[in-house]
Parts: sequence; structure tokens; C-alpha cells
Amino acid sequence: MGGQNSTHKKQARVVMMGLDLSGKSTILYKLKMNRTMETFPTVGFNVESLEMAKNMSVTIWDVGGQDKLRSNWKEYLEDTDALIFVVDSSDTSRLPDARAELQTVLKDENMSGVPFLILANKQDVPGALSTNELLQGLKLGSYEDRSWEIQGCSAYTGEGLAEAMSAVSRLLKRA
Repeated sequence: MGGQNSTHKKQARVVMMGLDLSGKSTILYKLKMNRTMETFPTVGFNVESLEMAKNMSVTIWDVGGQDKLRSNWKEYLEDTDALIFVVDSSDTSRLPDARAELQTVLKDENMSGVPFLILANKQDVPGALSTNELLQGLKLGSYEDRSWEIQGCSAYTGEGLAEAMSAVSRLLKRA
């Protein structure tokens, strides 16, 4: 890419994935409009552009996570600059499924070296797994071939989302 001057705006492509009902669309619209909106299971995808900093904006592709849609995830991975993988921290029974889907996405040839952020959503729900528990449960220590971070958040309250976007910005700068 070479030396970019300050007038050139970097447009990053970020794909947001995770199991259905993990809160992806709620997070996306909370970030975009700063309010909680009623969402419905996403069939296909939602896409929004967000300003990150004075010289960076991101296009976030929120891809439907229902079981029957996951086989299409690979179609969204080409030219991805970063991945946000959303996990429902309160649904411990689906953690093995989340881990398996994350592994499948990160093994895709288009994702080689692509940094990722785990968003541990629903931290406001009693009994939600901590980020440390998710780090263990998702076996994140095995991803030494790329940069990654984990951030707790609540799509409903908005807590942790500003920190999540800062993490995305850091990951994009490292890439």
C-alpha cells in the first residue's frame, strides 16, 4: 500500500459473524445509530459503514448466523481486513458450536493472517461467562498466527462497544 498521506481515507472491510441470536445485528445498529433496535434473525446480511477515526472508516458486514446460512459464510470472507466474531456469553450450551464455527472461518484460505476480535456479548446477563472463561472455552491461545483480542460487551446497554471499536482499530493497524 505504501505511504498514505493524511487526506487518504482507509476503508476497511470487517466481517461480523457468530451463531444466530448472539447479538450481531443489535451490536451493528447500536454502533451505527447509538440506540437499541428490535432486530429479527438476519437472512443474508446487513451492511453498514462506520467512521472509526479521522482517516479510517469500516464497512461492517453482519452475516446471518442461522445454522442453514453458515455454509454460505465463506462467500463473505474474500478481502476481509478483520473479523468480529460475536459470542453469546450467557449461552454456555452453544460454546462448542461457536468454537467449531470460529475454527472453520479462521481456517478458510481467505482468512490467512486476518486479525480477529471476539466480542463476548450479553455480559449484562446474570451467569454470563467472563472473557477469561471464553478465552479458554474458545481455545483462543491456539491462534498464534495472527493478532486477536477479546472484549466483553452488552449490545443492549452499549457497554464495551466503544472499547470493541478501539480494538478493531488496533487490529487493523497491526494487519
